[in-house]
Amino acid sequence: MSDIWNIFMKFILGTKENMAEYFSSDGVVIPVTIVSVPPSTVTRIFEKSKDGYNSVQVGFGAQKKERVSKSSAGAMKGAFYKTLKEFRLKPADKTDVKEGDVIDVSSFAPGEKISVASISKGKGFQGVVKRHGFHGGPRSHGQKHSEREPGSIGGGLRTHVPKGMRMAGRMGSDRIFQKNLQVVFIDKENNLMLIKGAIAGRRGTLVEIISRS
Repeated sequence: MSDIWNIFMKFILGTKENMAEYFSSDGVVIPVTIVSVPPSTVTRIFEKSKDGYNSVQVGFGAQKKERVSKSSAGAMKGAFYKTLKEFRLKPADKTDVKEGDVIDVSSFAPGEKISVASISKGKGFQGVVKRHGFHGGPRSHGQKHSEREPGSIGGGLRTHVPKGMRMAGRMGSDRIFQKNLQVVFIDKENNLMLIKGAIAGRRGTLVEIISRS
């Protein structure tokens, strides 16, 4: 059993590519999500004594100079990245990275348990049937246009809508944090990582990968 006060934290950024099938050595078909994980650069280390909290800031992806604001360019220290992302460190976490270090996919290994955070697909304004799985109204007894309506939203004698009533509204574009996913395969030459199962988001979605071992 690992000591809870000495947990080594690993992290990296990538982009979701697509899903595929991976055949293991014993012939088992594993559904995987392919994530492109090019090298990321550690741009800053935040310390609790100076900044009030502990975290590591990572720069990901190349960006044109004219598309970077002056404040962001100052934080990037001469380089230009598409994304600056912070990974918060818990009191029990330890990491040996320093400013200027390059993190690549080789720091992870097949079989390793990871957590993944990403933004789910945006679906816009949706009704209750799609958003909450309502059955809709019956198609009989003279009803013509109530197949996908929510039905009554009141409560008998109450003259207001109860708090938390499931109704139509915006769906998707939420930050989804998935735990206990598994690394299936690492392609160091092409900077690819195969993760077992599905990951939220469309193709090109930024993916945060974290491992605590």
